[in-house]
Amino acid sequence: MQRKLHHWAVDETDRCFDDLYNLVYDPAFLTVAWERVRTNKGARSAGTDGIAPRSVGPVEAVGLLARLRQELKERVFRPDPVREVTIPKANGKLRSLGIATVADRVVQASLKLVLEPIFEADFHPCSYGFRPRRRAQDAIAEIHHLASGSRAYHWVFEGDITACFDEISHSALMDRVRRRIGDKRVLALVKSFLKAGILSKDLGYRDNVTGTPQGGILSPLLSNVALSVLDEHFAAKWKALGSEWTRAKHRRAGVPTMKIVRYADDFCVMVHGTRVDAEALWGEIAAVLAPMGLRLSVEKSRVCHIDEGLSSSASASSGSSRRARPSTTSTPGRRRRHSCPSPRRSGI
Repeated sequence: MQRKLHHWAVDETDRCFDDLYNLVYDPAFLTVAWERVRTNKGARSAGTDGIAPRSVGPVEAVGLLARLRQELKERVFRPDPVREVTIPKANGKLRSLGIATVADRVVQASLKLVLEPIFEADFHPCSYGFRPRRRAQDAIAEIHHLASGSRAYHWVFEGDITACFDEISHSALMDRVRRRIGDKRVLALVKSFLKAGILSKDLGYRDNVTGTPQGGILSPLLSNVALSVLDEHFAAKWKALGSEWTRAKHRRAGVPTMKIVRYADDFCVMVHGTRVDAEALWGEIAAVLAPMGLRLSVEKSRVCHIDEGLSSSASASSGSSRRARPSTTSTPGRRRRHSCPSPRRSGI
């Protein structure tokens, strides 16, 4: 069924899916969802219910899925608040995670099984984070490819978004979800997870008015739906340059060309042009993000030459503390051919 959803979304780019809710509580979807929750690396952590998925036995799991199916079918299911925990980041600061209850994780996983094939049809090749069969290494390979040879995308706007998961506007995000999802029951379920409260040890209960809890099963998909505004913006700029012949003509005339490579909320805009062209992106990118309730991090974003090395998309996303230095003479033929867009596919 997922394959069908994806094919329909690819074939009908303007289609708004309006009969999906029954799939969310379909026994097969719930069973797959439970298996993913049970085997997830966070399966030893408990939410506000005090139950870790790993501790739920087979008999209990059958009863849980039956109860969730009934509650979803009767539309009486309501998410519980997430339990907020903090973990240390590499820079010494703390990151907040929201841990949902077992039941909420299963429903989120089932919802993701339904939504992801549809939105995957719309996501651009330049987006690498939290997507099936894509890795940080693929994003780095694409940066190498753009910077090497005659392509010469040597100036880079390295972007980082301030508290991305915490500040996404719920209304703006739901507007983007509605472009593809017309089933009001599914929309209500997504919104209920966004609005589920937060319970922390120090601050007690508080409402969630913006953002999608980092650590939630749905959060990576929803963040990509929100951040695809960047991908769409630069895809539109690229398309406006016209055919390959027209782009070459523009280049000879000194008109800059730009390609974005994004891994979640870290991204690089590769610029074939001058430092001035790259610096001009500060205001442009801020204007694209603002309607989503998002802000560029002034501290973490910067403009640099490719030979200076990269620090966000190229290193933080891959888990490396060293700065990646994509050589301007690297060999593009060494890219992962099955993962990265080819020059022909990318239109470079």
